[in-house]
Amino acid sequence: MTARTVRGVAGATLAAALITGVTACSTPGATGAATDAVVVGTATEPESLSPLLGYGKDGNSKIFDGLLAHDADMKLKPALAEALPEVSADGRTYTYKLRAGVKFSDGAPFSAKDVVFTYRTILDAKTNNASKTELDAIEGVEARGEDTVVFTLKYPYAPFAERTVLPIAPEHIAGRQDVNSGDFTTKPVGTGPYVLAGWSKGEKLSFKANPGYWGGEPAVKRFTMAVVKDDDVRATRLRSGELDGAILPPNLAKGFEKDPARLGAPPSGSWGIYAAKTFDYRNVTLPTHHRVTGDVAVRQALDIAVDRTAMVDKLLEGAGKPAFGPVPADSPWFTAGTERGHDLDRAKKILDEAGWKAGEDGIRVKDGVRASFPLWYTSGDKIRQDHALAFASDAKKAGIEVRTEAGTWEVIEPRMKTDAVLAGGGSPADPDFDQYLLLTSSLGGDGFNNMAWYDNQSVDRALDEARRSGDPAVRKAAYDTVQRELVKDPGYVFLTHIDHLYVVNDRWEGLTTQVEPHDHGLGSGPWWNVESWKPKAK
Repeated sequence: MTARTVRGVAGATLAAALITGVTACSTPGATGAATDAVVVGTATEPESLSPLLGYGKDGNSKIFDGLLAHDADMKLKPALAEALPEVSADGRTYTYKLRAGVKFSDGAPFSAKDVVFTYRTILDAKTNNASKTELDAIEGVEARGEDTVVFTLKYPYAPFAERTVLPIAPEHIAGRQDVNSGDFTTKPVGTGPYVLAGWSKGEKLSFKANPGYWGGEPAVKRFTMAVVKDDDVRATRLRSGELDGAILPPNLAKGFEKDPARLGAPPSGSWGIYAAKTFDYRNVTLPTHHRVTGDVAVRQALDIAVDRTAMVDKLLEGAGKPAFGPVPADSPWFTAGTERGHDLDRAKKILDEAGWKAGEDGIRVKDGVRASFPLWYTSGDKIRQDHALAFASDAKKAGIEVRTEAGTWEVIEPRMKTDAVLAGGGSPADPDFDQYLLLTSSLGGDGFNNMAWYDNQSVDRALDEARRSGDPAVRKAAYDTVQRELVKDPGYVFLTHIDHLYVVNDRWEGLTTQVEPHDHGLGSGPWWNVESWKPKAK
């Protein structure tokens, strides 16, 4: 089952309970409040804090470091490695020289054996890490002394260096526990800029600065991630000064800018609104194990019945772009000519030709099957709710009834094989990172991987070719094939790519954003580099 970073467990009541726990010492502007503490609101929460189970695999994990890290421009830079890797001429050997003098937060020295332990454990069949297929290219990993690690690959996997932002776990702790259920999953020890101070699941994660961090002790001494699932509640807590920052949907975030007098400013300063470009898309899964969505004609019709431009303009207030697949249209990996315009007449014609005839109430029927299916979205997520309702409205105009349903992931997961879901995904590092898990037929129904049970042999071959080739031209041609096949045989209807918007109390310097993936929580937003923030001079 795939890893997931969000569960629908935090609503208004839970958020209220959370705030009483975090505001006493950290409310901006409160009497006696700490000036070196930051509290931010997020909609997501990890299931585990162990990198062996998938936590922090894309970097910025705060508790841990990888061999490499990303800078503000998403370029790789050294972290636990002292330099970028040496790569053999055939692209199958990567050699990393490790940074000297690094220690874990418990004082134990970091060495090559910890790197070998981390990667070998993730690849172990007994480890419940659903992302391990991302490391399929590794044939072996070995330590050469205390300060050198060598990876040998089965084939020249072009984006392998990007995979080495994966956090490194300490063998002397995690290696003595059950990898799937040991204390390390909730009480981690790493080399990162912060140490976990406490975790109240469904409420908050608290961190304190690591005084022995190899990059220097952070100026932000206490950092709290408040888990507030409901968008409106998060905005309310932000306005009241109980949070220093939060991710918000566009209509709520822009409200802080439009009418600051009515909404109020934080007691200690003004609001800053930060936009992050992303690869984060929203799509509708169309399971093949359903009598309606399993029909290719229905999928083709829905793919052009939706008005993506209207969704960007009305739902996102321009903070995004239409999505025609997992790759944004402004990416060099995007295949020109695969854009799909809104064409309701064509959608109706496709359904007519496939034998889906309109009934008395306007909903189509074929062979006694009514063109109707449920669409689930996570409760409290306004962006998903709005997308689900808009999709249902557009579908109805084509004669397809989409019944929107809200629920937590615990409610939704058992229904994913046959029911459509307003889902999301996207990774900026490399097209393999998202498309392989999303579309490969062998991963159909593997939790949140390939939720549509998509099965297209041309796509399978192209994904495998792109994964195994080190030639950029070959890889581009393969991903072109994937995107063209998604036009002919859509397993998903991609709706929009969303720009993430954050509102932050403007009392710190050094705030920036990166190009972000779908899973944006602890390591994303302006706090992706909170360890580098400095207080503004008064």
